[in-house]
Amino acid sequence: MHKTLRLIPTLLATALLAACAVGPDHVRPTVAVPDRFGAAADDASQASSDAPEKQAFDDAFLQGLGDPQLTQLVGDALHANHDLRIALTRYDRANALLRGSRFDALPTITAQGEAADVRSSADQAPGVPRAARDGEQWSAVASASWELDLFGRVRRGIESGRAEAEASAADLRALQVAIAGEVARTYVELRGTQERLRVARANRDNQQRTLDLVQARLDAGAGTEFDTARARAQLETTASRIPALEAQQQVAMHRLAVLTGRDPSALLGALAPAKPLPSLPPRIDAGTPGELLRSRPDIAAAEARLHAATARIGIATADLFPRFTLGGLIGSQAIDGSALFERDSETRIVALGVDWSFLDVGRVRARIAAANADAEGELARYQQSVLLALEDAENALVRHSRARSEDAHLERAAIEGEQAARLARARFEAGASGLLDVLDAERVQLQAQDAFADGRTRSVASAVALYKALAGGWPQVLPERERIAGRR
Repeated sequence: MHKTLRLIPTLLATALLAACAVGPDHVRPTVAVPDRFGAAADDASQASSDAPEKQAFDDAFLQGLGDPQLTQLVGDALHANHDLRIALTRYDRANALLRGSRFDALPTITAQGEAADVRSSADQAPGVPRAARDGEQWSAVASASWELDLFGRVRRGIESGRAEAEASAADLRALQVAIAGEVARTYVELRGTQERLRVARANRDNQQRTLDLVQARLDAGAGTEFDTARARAQLETTASRIPALEAQQQVAMHRLAVLTGRDPSALLGALAPAKPLPSLPPRIDAGTPGELLRSRPDIAAAEARLHAATARIGIATADLFPRFTLGGLIGSQAIDGSALFERDSETRIVALGVDWSFLDVGRVRARIAAANADAEGELARYQQSVLLALEDAENALVRHSRARSEDAHLERAAIEGEQAARLARARFEAGASGLLDVLDAERVQLQAQDAFADGRTRSVASAVALYKALAGGWPQVLPERERIAGRR
């Protein structure tokens, strides 16, 4: 025992001097990215001369849209969305596992006590009277074991757990961005649908007045059944648009309610009154691709998982080396409870264990090869995440730039269509043109106004998609935790 005790300081010193762990250390991969986004980024940042500065992505995006109701809905979703709560539980689980892995670096201490009434059989104690074969056994033992992490197996395990926790945190942030973007996009589509409903109803009312005028002329003997039928057909065609748009409006309100953790019909009263579309930021600064890599949480999650996979190579590699365990036991054993803690009842053990499966090298090397393959896969996944993020941002920039340009043309078309319909109606009432001109002008007016409302919706939605692609300007808050009933 004394020889074993003399070895302990040497082993502890060796453990302290073993500053490096087997297996590769994680190094952030280098991925070549361009210095700037394409020409669409310049188009997206253009604005009129009276716009003093760009809207930066580190500012609150929802404030840039200038709609308090949208801001409230996003805040509600970030606090109560059930998908976010699921992601939060994964984050909490990863942190709990990390805390557990850190205990592997500390001694494991257990205690055990036992009191037993024992009777030996006549075969076990031949010739001993029955009364003498009855007895008691008392014991109290405390034991400790500690793996001396000479080759970094435990440290690599903690490193892997820490990286997995970081990946779960990044997953949570990515889902927050996705949920906030989904709420904003759905809200924009709701307001756009309400504008298209207004346009359809206004055109229906105009066409109803045209039909009334044609019917009055027919009743006065100045019109024809043909003109009346054409006017009524156009009116019914326009009216047929309204039910589908009403259904689309209801669906959007249901989606917003569920995204904010409510019953589908909970927001009907609050969202049913029509409101204008949120305003677009005057200018948008897309930043640089390098800033994109730092801001996208999905890229951070991919890098953290690569880090974890790299650490697991070290865990597998450590199995090539012996595993040293320092153990100890101190206790007391007696045949009488009153003598349990007397000097002569003391028991103790100090042991140094060595576990080295050197004959199982084939299996160990197979596990190392599998860990290396996993790390290579995570590296490819990280590189793919970078490329997909760049593609997402470039596509969002292109769509936003083109949507703004399309929006300007559609606005002029809607203005001219309304003017043409008004002039055609005036000429018809004055007898200077036929009904066909009026019906054609009203049809063009409806198409132009509906296209403008739809185009304006896509313009605002493209700004939301751009902010989502660059992961900027979203509030970062944790959803509320709801404990299981009865759990302490």
